Parts: sequence; C-alpha cells; structure tokens
Amino acid sequence: MGELETEAEKTRKQIALYLRDLADQLEADGAVCLDLGGKEVVLNPTDPVTFKLEGESDWSAGETEAKQSIELELVWRTPATTPEEGELTIEE
Repeated sequence: MGELETEAEKTRKQIALYLRDLADQLEADGAVCLDLGGKEVVLNPTDPVTFKLEGESDWSAGETEAKQSIELELVWRTPATTPEEGELTIEE
C-alpha cells in the first residue's frame, strides 16, 4: 500500500493543461506518469476504471467565503499477491 499526494496553487490554465496531458496518457492505454511535487508516480490503469466525480461547497456561519471544490478519482484493480506488487512506483 502506498500513497503520494501533493497540493499546490495553480492557474486554471495550468490545471487544464495537466488534465489534458493525463487524458492523453489514459487514452494511449499505457502507463500514466504523474508529477506530484517533484516526484513522479508511474501507474498502469487497467480496464475497467471507476470514475468518481464530486462537486462540493463548504460554508460556516460567520465566514465571508465558501470553500468550493471538484474532486476527481480514478480507481482500478491490479493483480498483486504481495504488498510489494501493490506498491506505487515513485521516482525522484
């Protein structure tokens, strides 16, 4: 089991370019490489892929802004009989 997550402020245009690149990689049926905070994660999605999409708004009384978000998640299964076979491939 492994997880690598990053968070950074980017422009809408930068995010769109990143998502287009991800879409191209998914469509190519090969490995998907994600740049996460200076580290690269290589994943090999297999069909079928479950696509989760969530839109959310969070506001509390007394606040002057509401936090809104879009969350995308792709989930698939890959063969693994040991923890090592299920690990993420992370490159620096």
